[in-house]
Amino acid sequence: SGFNSIGHMDTMSRGRHQIGHYKEGEEFIQNVFHVLSQIFTGKEKSNLAICWLQYEISKVIQCLQAKKKKKLKAQGRKSKKLAKNFLKAPDNRNNLSLWKLYAYLEWLLGNTDDSRKVFDTALCTAGAGGLKSAQLCSLSLLYAQLEVELLESIEGAVMSRAVHILTKLTENGPYVPYSGQVLPVNVLKARKTYEHALEDYLSETPVSDQDQVKDTDQLVSLVGCYALFQYLTVGIDAAVLIYTQASEKLEVSGSQKCENTGENSGILNFPTALEAVTLLHTNLLRFHMKISVYPLNPLREALTEALKRYPSNQSLWRSYIHIQRKSHSASKARRFFDSVTRSTNSLEPWLFAIQAEQMRKKLIEKVQRADVGEIHCTIPETGLTNRIVALFEHAVQSENGTHCPLLWRMYLNFMV
Repeated sequence: SGFNSIGHMDTMSRGRHQIGHYKEGEEFIQNVFHVLSQIFTGKEKSNLAICWLQYEISKVIQCLQAKKKKKLKAQGRKSKKLAKNFLKAPDNRNNLSLWKLYAYLEWLLGNTDDSRKVFDTALCTAGAGGLKSAQLCSLSLLYAQLEVELLESIEGAVMSRAVHILTKLTENGPYVPYSGQVLPVNVLKARKTYEHALEDYLSETPVSDQDQVKDTDQLVSLVGCYALFQYLTVGIDAAVLIYTQASEKLEVSGSQKCENTGENSGILNFPTALEAVTLLHTNLLRFHMKISVYPLNPLREALTEALKRYPSNQSLWRSYIHIQRKSHSASKARRFFDSVTRSTNSLEPWLFAIQAEQMRKKLIEKVQRADVGEIHCTIPETGLTNRIVALFEHAVQSENGTHCPLLWRMYLNFMV
């Protein structure tokens, strides 16, 4: 095609072929990882291993999305071999973040039972840190989330493996794998423990910035675990209440810190915690709507509020576009995109506004080209085309848009 790219540009498709990882780019990235792993030692080396494994997982996800079974098998073998080699290293044997990624990799590859064994092994070896350990909370949260996704409905979820995981996390004792039932008394005890732990976290103020970074990760995982626990044992409203309380508290502490310290660098971690909590909140609402009947409005409101605050969060934009596709009126979404692009310099709102219109155009063309007896309707949808061109024009005139190769390529691609 006349140019090589490093990594991948999965936003553009060429004919039937999705643009994936180029061979040259892939070799370059692998070489960088190999060279760095020989230079780094200790904690840096472990962090590099985590990045490397995350990169491998992104490729597995890409194969899953493109539905390429052969490629997925080969990629899965390579990624698993790498993960096992990392975990064999003495420094990494107790690194819960690596265990978590390895278990997630197995789950993505469809090996649910193997993945559960890895999760259980990691939880058994992690010791009894309970809710005080950020890594343990994060590991339990992912395990529980994956288990919840297998549920067909929320009826009888109290006896599920997910509730067992979240209950065991509060007990501060050694982890015992799931045996098929959860005692009601343990559920009640766990609820009290979560309640107190969250109150303690939200009321105390971290001493140093370093503590604060650790605390924000810990807080996000704790809120996630507690809300998921409430969702499975009480219902969606109870879970939403936890997210609302945590968000309100984080907003207050954020604004207070700003007043006290002027421009304090530590405060930057609070918005990230708030953003992460918002993401968990919207994802849970989306999941709940998938498995049961629930109004769209709470999710739409949560997303619009969040996007005004975090206009460059791609996951939130994806969710927003996904729910807007269900509505027949585009005007509300257009007004919202317009207001966000006016109030921020980030490029994401432009890119997603363009993507939303392109999806709408595709849908309309598909409907218009449908066979209606003898008539084949082929009137081009010029209104949308002009609208998309206008969006591209405005986007490339913005300061960040002028320097964004992806935007220019998308524009050229569309014009062709």
